[in-house]
Amino acid sequence: MAERQKDDSVLIDEIKLDEEKSDEILAKYDREFAYRRLEGPVAKFVFLLAVAWSLAHLYTAAFGVFPSTIQRAPHVGIALVLIFIMYPAKRGSKSNKVAWYDYILAFLGFAVSAYHIIYYKELVWRAGVYNTTDMIISVIAVLLIIEATRRLAGPVMISLATFFLLYAYFGKYFPSFMAHPGLTIKRIAVFQWLGTEGILGTPIQVSSTFIFLFMLFASFLKKSGVGDWMTEIAVGLTGGAIGGPAKAAVIASAAQGTVSGSSVANTVGTGSVTIPLMKSIGYRPAFAGAVEAAASTGGQLMPPIMGAAAFIMSEFLNIPYGTIALAAAIPAVLYFTGIFITVHLEAKKAGLLGLPKDKLPNWKQLLKRKWFLAAPIFGIIYLLVSGYTPMLAAFYAIILCIAASMILKETRMSIKDIISALEEGAKSALPVVAACATAGIIVGIVTLTGLGMKMSGGLVKLAGGNIYLTMFFTMIGSLILGMGVPTTANYIIQATVSAPALMTLGVPPLAAHLFVFYFGIVADITPPVALAAFAGAGIAQSDPMKTGVEAFKLGFAAYLVPYIFALNPILVLINLEGLSTPMFIFRVILALATALVGMLCIGASTTGYFVTNDKWYERILLFIAGVSLIHPGIQTDIFGAVVLAGTWFVQKSRVKRKATA
Repeated sequence: MAERQKDDSVLIDEIKLDEEKSDEILAKYDREFAYRRLEGPVAKFVFLLAVAWSLAHLYTAAFGVFPSTIQRAPHVGIALVLIFIMYPAKRGSKSNKVAWYDYILAFLGFAVSAYHIIYYKELVWRAGVYNTTDMIISVIAVLLIIEATRRLAGPVMISLATFFLLYAYFGKYFPSFMAHPGLTIKRIAVFQWLGTEGILGTPIQVSSTFIFLFMLFASFLKKSGVGDWMTEIAVGLTGGAIGGPAKAAVIASAAQGTVSGSSVANTVGTGSVTIPLMKSIGYRPAFAGAVEAAASTGGQLMPPIMGAAAFIMSEFLNIPYGTIALAAAIPAVLYFTGIFITVHLEAKKAGLLGLPKDKLPNWKQLLKRKWFLAAPIFGIIYLLVSGYTPMLAAFYAIILCIAASMILKETRMSIKDIISALEEGAKSALPVVAACATAGIIVGIVTLTGLGMKMSGGLVKLAGGNIYLTMFFTMIGSLILGMGVPTTANYIIQATVSAPALMTLGVPPLAAHLFVFYFGIVADITPPVALAAFAGAGIAQSDPMKTGVEAFKLGFAAYLVPYIFALNPILVLINLEGLSTPMFIFRVILALATALVGMLCIGASTTGYFVTNDKWYERILLFIAGVSLIHPGIQTDIFGAVVLAGTWFVQKSRVKRKATA
């Protein structure tokens, strides 16, 4: 049995990218991983604080959260302490020693959060009538958050936050439709830090409860070996098929990406195995990197867990998280089906075979021996569907993860592993906390000045009331923001500014929010700044821009699907026509079936291969057919089916003529 186990993983072990190289690529393309490698007492302090932070969140999950500001302010404060100690002021700094000023910033981060706890009752009593000390503390808190976010997210995010702060102060100098009397520094600062509508608003509320625990859950899944197990099964299942390693990459990344919440981290984590495998059978390096990037990015679209932004969406819309996960199911299926079809057609076009059978992991044996590793995934799905709060669901899933790992000695989590998972989970939450806090600044200003309605009204006016143009402008805004803003913050900003414009024009709230959510995510594979694709290029040793273009082509369906479900929300399971349940189910199945065929058409168009190599006009026809089939409607479905059938017949005839000749 031990020999069998060794054989199951031998290919993975031989080809997997070494950890040092993975860390190097992560640090290059994701600021989250560009941290100091600390040693000595400082490293021990960070370790103890991170573990204590995770334990505190587990306590609140089990026994209930504290009053709003007491729950949220320390959440931000501890994050600030860890960020200033772990991350240097200048990215790429080779020094692993903490600068003297970072100790001061870390202390101030602790102090501004402690202020909420020490003076909790006084702050409640004098709400709205704050003193000078309150203002000073608030100004310091805002500045600390901006600096911490700069270190983790780069200049774009803080530039946006700074713009909104300046707008709040210099409101009277802005164009008429944006103008307002202007607010004092005191009013701006105390609103941001001492209330629950700015920094400590909904984004941080969700971060301090749901998001942190799910990131902790992802850390435990990694430590228990679930991620590697899923990758091995995916390779074993599909590795021997035509273009097998690429198909394995799609399946493994979809599974892992749903809990990781980071496109870049998932690209490097799963791609360290799948990209070398793809290259080994002849896939072009740029295409191999693109496959992994596109699949890993789409992981945030995949229910049941999705990305961190989905939990914030639940709070914004005041609907159960399970409803959002269910609504996202069909678009996610379409996204990954599109990628899967494309890699298959690319392999057919290039004549690429799968891996030899003797080199593949034995997926049946892996399932038989380690089936229990799937328990945490199925467990959290069951808990979410059963009506448990996301906090409790994540809490019990973590316990289940530990319990499941104990079944076999080789998977058993030691005390050291559990503590390490607590530490890594806390560290992985830092970018999300910083992004949510800074997004809270922007949302706070929008609320304080009434800018939200002005911007959504301006967007509708710019588009001339045309829903297609409004969606197009929203898409462009999300993609541009996504070039320098984390997914979670991107969604929060767009949900505040752009989603109301779509709702004004009749798009259902859930569909409107999923629309901006989608485009915030696919920004990671959209050139010229496609961070997930660039990370994939680093592993594949390919040209980053070529890899980005290939990833864009692979994920092209993701740029169409949001338009379709915004115009016809049946794809996100919204029944606006009052159809009976059987008829509604029939319409959903029909829409899904035709859309899947549409994915085939688009894949054939982007790769230039269907039955055989496409003529230039066939690629155009197949693309038109794909769009027609994805769009729910009898007329469009019939048109798309006729074009598809005609193209198939023509290409089949051409193949027969060549064979005869």
